[in-house]
Amino acid sequence: MAKLFGTDGVRGQANTYPMTAELALRLGSAAGRYFRSDGSNGHRVVIGKDTRLSGYMLENALTAGLTSTGMNVLLLGPVPTPAVGLLTHSMRADLGIMISASHNPHQDNGIKLFGPDGYKLSDEAEAEIESLVHGDVSPARPENIGRARRIDDGRGRYMEYAKTTFPGRGRLDGLKVVVDCANGAAYRAAPEVLWELGAEVIPIGVSPNGYNINDGCGSTSTDLAAETIRQKGADVGICLDGDADRVMILDQTGAVADGDQIMALLATRWSAEDRLNGNTLVATVMSNLGLERHLNDHSIQLERTPVGDRYVVERMRAGGWNLGGEQSGHIVMTDYATTGDGLIAGLQFLAAMVETGRAASELSAQFTRVPQLLKNVRYGAGQEPLSAAPVVAAISDAEAQLNGTGRLLIRKSGTEPLIRVMAECEDEALMTNLVNGIVAEVEAVAG
Repeated sequence: MAKLFGTDGVRGQANTYPMTAELALRLGSAAGRYFRSDGSNGHRVVIGKDTRLSGYMLENALTAGLTSTGMNVLLLGPVPTPAVGLLTHSMRADLGIMISASHNPHQDNGIKLFGPDGYKLSDEAEAEIESLVHGDVSPARPENIGRARRIDDGRGRYMEYAKTTFPGRGRLDGLKVVVDCANGAAYRAAPEVLWELGAEVIPIGVSPNGYNINDGCGSTSTDLAAETIRQKGADVGICLDGDADRVMILDQTGAVADGDQIMALLATRWSAEDRLNGNTLVATVMSNLGLERHLNDHSIQLERTPVGDRYVVERMRAGGWNLGGEQSGHIVMTDYATTGDGLIAGLQFLAAMVETGRAASELSAQFTRVPQLLKNVRYGAGQEPLSAAPVVAAISDAEAQLNGTGRLLIRKSGTEPLIRVMAECEDEALMTNLVNGIVAEVEAVAG
């Protein structure tokens, strides 16, 4: 049977395995049994979700499975993923669950699990829960069945906390900010936090209908925000994804700064303020070579991890480091949050604007990117394109041609049936030829 958990929980198309009500019920039962292993009452789990239509179905199924094993369920409704991490810990819950497929389209959904410390579960814990999903989970005795209740102020608790991360008693007076919430989980929290801090807020992507999450808006589709910035004469834009754990920053011209540029700004500022633990930034193998060179110029060490914010967090915790993230916009600041937090990262960027008096364009272009090309190839169930001899040969040939002048990274996506082919090289023509050559071989094998 295929592995249930990927790099970021369980994910798939709604009403198709594994994102079915039946599987969600079994997963809830398994997680409940895992966290209520002592058999006592009083255990609790918080559940948040984004704005996908299928969230209702999965929320109810998870609740049924959890309460059947004696867990008490606290339902937060639509809240950002980092809010689930925060509230799992602050509400002394044994487990936190976020129902979201992040930046994916509405027809997809996912289930992310958090431990009592507010951090995502380890691979080992997920493996134990997965074994329970495929086995027999004994229900609680009738008198020990759990209860479920709505928590009406979960979003408000998160908003109040987010504001405390803005330095001192600083304000955003005089700043005109476009915030794109991707019609997702932060559609109310993000504009309200910015307004309460004094900004003139221009919200977009704040009319979710169950189907329009990430649709032509948000961190993966910034054209709408860029056009709004230019039309309204805004100073800066903050683009979140569907569950608000990613962010892209747009300057006053609409130019986009990705996670690498944001991390570069924060790392150099924190290093200068002697608050960057170990003078080290943690990022994945996807982060641009230009970021690494920029950090080296500032005597900052770069630690690289496999792709996935959970692996960034694990390395950060193991090394005692407090800043990390991904090019895709996950910015992890363990001084403030247990996972990527797009809103809080955006607030840190705005704080830099306020404290330096500099325009967004001066802060968002920290380094010159080394040309980078990424292409994705979809493959079918049961296929292993990276094991095919023609693909192996193409990759070996490409590495020989690069000969240390750039980077080549070929990997499977952890959330979709895709092979990702990425290269970095100062010679753009060579880079393009190498990527296209590998992609052609993968496509030939994948049919």
